[in-house]
Amino acid sequence: MIAIYPGSFDPITRGHLDVIERGCRLFEQVIVVVFQNPNKMPLFPVTQRIDQIRRSTQHLANLKVDSFDGLAVTYARLHQAKVLLRGLRVVSDFEMELQMAHTNKTLDHDLETVFLATSTEHSFLSSSVVKEIARFGGPVDHLVPQAVALDIYKCYAKTPIESEPIAEEPR
Repeated sequence: MIAIYPGSFDPITRGHLDVIERGCRLFEQVIVVVFQNPNKMPLFPVTQRIDQIRRSTQHLANLKVDSFDGLAVTYARLHQAKVLLRGLRVVSDFEMELQMAHTNKTLDHDLETVFLATSTEHSFLSSSVVKEIARFGGPVDHLVPQAVALDIYKCYAKTPIESEPIAEEPR
């Protein structure tokens, strides 16, 4: 059985890797599909995200990495996948993911969504958190694979940090 793990993965985190590795134990093949989220301004182009995922998952023989511009349901149908794999960190994730699962079911009644609870040590982790820490010069090596951390550091080394001017106190 083929499972699709769709997301923006900007960047891939250790939480994503946890879900990918566990999914690879459960399914014959897992396809990580990088989607462009029109509501987000990405840090990395899709091609670089694909490369980061491939470098981080070389040890997984039953994993494929791809990109797609469209609906996850459409991609699943094109690749004969019967499962959408989704990770859950917190209750708010569940609400959004359940709504998406129900919506996807209206588009393809044969497609199932399987939720994996993220391991406890990654329950706080998101790509947005990683980018915010890095943007302000904090370390992210413990949150993302080493090669990805280097890409993030290079990216933010070129980007000046925008900050609010500090108002002087009256004397």
